[in-house]
Amino acid sequence: MVTARTIGLLTFILIQLPVVWFAGIIGIWPFYVQHQFEGVYLARRREWDPLRAAMEGSSFYKLPAVLRWFTANIGYHHVHHLNPRIPNYRLRQCYNSIPALKDKPPLTIRKSLSAMTLKLWDEERKQLIGFP
Repeated sequence: MVTARTIGLLTFILIQLPVVWFAGIIGIWPFYVQHQFEGVYLARRREWDPLRAAMEGSSFYKLPAVLRWFTANIGYHHVHHLNPRIPNYRLRQCYNSIPALKDKPPLTIRKSLSAMTLKLWDEERKQLIGFP
């Protein structure tokens, strides 16, 4: 096992820092795009509708099987928001058994990359926008 004692503290940090940074980004990304996508629903407390928030305020992030496993089915986020007590290993089963859940357009990995540009909520247009 390589430690700071074997290769030196500076070398150890120069190796570990980018690895931890990259792993952090990869780990945070699926959770970030669950609520940062084109067409997302946001509302003030007085206007907030829990069903609409679950179905339009969170995404169905369509991931390959291996990523579904690594992320504990976080892609079925709209199902999770409908009932947070559903365990992660049952989210896909719920999704497949309720036809209305399948009406939600999926967010693909390619499409989710556009979420990086969406930063501000435009109150007038009721949508996320990017910086000019």
